[in-house]
Amino acid sequence: MVAVPIGTVRIRPGKEKQLVRRHPWVFSGAFDSTTEVPDSPGVVRVEDASGDFIAYGWHDRLSHIPVRLLSWRLEEFPDVSWWVDTLGSSVKRRLDLLKDSETTAIRLVHGEADFLPGLAVDAYGDRIVCIISARVAWDHRHVMVHTLQKLLNPSIIMVMVDSSFGGVESLKDAFETYVDAKLRVDSTDEMVHCLEHSIAYQFLLGKGQKSGFFCDQRDNRVRVASYSTGKDVLDAFCYSGGFTFNALKAGARSVTAVDSSAPALEMLSRNLALNMEKGNLPKEIESRVNVIQADMFEYLRTVDTDVYDMVILDPPKLARTKNQVDGALRAYKDLNRLAMMKLRQNGVLASFSCSGGVSREQLRTVLAWAAKDVGREVQILETLGQGPDHPIRLSFPESEYLKGYVCRVL
Repeated sequence: MVAVPIGTVRIRPGKEKQLVRRHPWVFSGAFDSTTEVPDSPGVVRVEDASGDFIAYGWHDRLSHIPVRLLSWRLEEFPDVSWWVDTLGSSVKRRLDLLKDSETTAIRLVHGEADFLPGLAVDAYGDRIVCIISARVAWDHRHVMVHTLQKLLNPSIIMVMVDSSFGGVESLKDAFETYVDAKLRVDSTDEMVHCLEHSIAYQFLLGKGQKSGFFCDQRDNRVRVASYSTGKDVLDAFCYSGGFTFNALKAGARSVTAVDSSAPALEMLSRNLALNMEKGNLPKEIESRVNVIQADMFEYLRTVDTDVYDMVILDPPKLARTKNQVDGALRAYKDLNRLAMMKLRQNGVLASFSCSGGVSREQLRTVLAWAAKDVGREVQILETLGQGPDHPIRLSFPESEYLKGYVCRVL
């Protein structure tokens, strides 16, 4: 049986340029007025105003992005086999990373950057988490689960809806756990153990933020820690302690770890004890850590000036939509201004943004504004971004979401 599209979406003149360049998102404003789309979701043929083929895409009228392009080749129809092959190719591109015995937390699929819209897949040792942010990925989750089980034979696969997108995608918050690709009825919490550059972490699978652990900062944690030797460090928005542990391992004199989440700080304390027990960190290192629960914006206003030699700013996403970017830029400026005030002369500031709507240039401008306000000169020492398992697809610039700078504040 030959697969055929369930309908055709014709694009208005001038609106096809990005799509021809393989940007995968089609909004309803680009539809020609003659387009009649079906009520049920499925594969549609997308064509330009002249009727020439552009791509096949998945149409779903309930999604905030009604068409997500999948294949730009007329002879390559995105059926179930396409999903299996595309997922398999994504995993195979990470095989070298999967062989690293010192790091067992790896992203296997990075959404549209790996041609799989709305799907992120993280592996933590023999356990896998699929994070769903689009209806098309939710509709294909069983194909993904069976394919991952066949490829990697994990002990558990968890599928969860990203609460940040559930509302706009008309998806309810959901957690599903699969063993041998079969849905498990009970809801037992799963404690995950993984390594990142030989530092051990444990967390409840699917609890807390996103999957429970962020592996996009893996290499940045080591790079930033290389500046911390002998320094008094503030790890702002510390979450589970990734930057804290690497700074301690690199010989920081002290680390103040601050986060507003009590569960995150409890996780940090457990992981600190775990690494001391395993000998990854010396036991006497505990006296060099000060863990504080506080709102970061308020905390920085209470700290004296010239207190730290190094400040690490890794806030959560401050702009989830384009409408929130202006407010996020003001917040980033406030954070960086306050951080610069707390740094001693020639102190180091590592400043990050994970807001996809905030560009690298905008973050750099924020640093310049903050420096001007506090009357300090700033030198950029390093430009940082997401790890190689979070690739940036040139035709989809939105896949570059993590931006960072290591600066010296004079």
